[in-house]
Amino acid sequence: MSTTLVLAAHGSRDPRFDATARRVADAVRVGLPGVRVELAYLDLTEPLIGDVLARLSGDAVVVPLLFGNGFHGKIDLPAMLADASASNPALSVRQTEVVGVHSPVPALVDRLTEAGLSDDDGVLMIAVGSSDPTSDASITARSDELAAALGRPVELVFATRIGHDGSVVRDAVDALLARGCSRIALSPLFVSAGLLTERVERVLDSLDAPALVAGPVGAHPTLVDAIAALYTAHAAVAPAVSA
Repeated sequence: MSTTLVLAAHGSRDPRFDATARRVADAVRVGLPGVRVELAYLDLTEPLIGDVLARLSGDAVVVPLLFGNGFHGKIDLPAMLADASASNPALSVRQTEVVGVHSPVPALVDRLTEAGLSDDDGVLMIAVGSSDPTSDASITARSDELAAALGRPVELVFATRIGHDGSVVRDAVDALLARGCSRIALSPLFVSAGLLTERVERVLDSLDAPALVAGPVGAHPTLVDAIAALYTAHAAVAPAVSA
């Protein structure tokens, strides 16, 4: 029996997130034929990670569908896995690094290209912020990587910290316009569109600046390949978390 891959997503009250995560899981199944792939959520969406792990037996590898390695990847998820292992002695489970250890920049470039990116556009990259400064630093490094890949200015905004009046977004847009950009291209480092991305979009819509919005990462091959690579690297590696 092959090692089960459990794709652990954050979860959202927005149903689009579940639909997109399911498309990602389906794409992983295609890329890893013969491997059992289960989709689970840390919060807000069912099935929850604890419920999925409770019904599994044998070896499982949990791949966090997170771009930054903050509280959820370092504290929240490991605690859930320890609890699941303690209550299910038939399970042996290990956690990989978050998918964000593999660069998502090729996916961001493709999504911007699909949206109609032009040579004189400036890019406003948005991502989820974290209370963990090392997680935020890793996302900042990805924004620098995106700027290098595109050869144009990129401003990073954490969508959880845009200010009550959206002033952080306005400042980032002003910085891009001041650098000679004629249009703002929004680049979401998100698996799916949702409440946070729309919050930033509403601020962008309120500004007197031409803009376009690229799609989220979704089931892009770059993300699917990252999940498969993490699973493959950990499927036969010890030690696992077990009771």
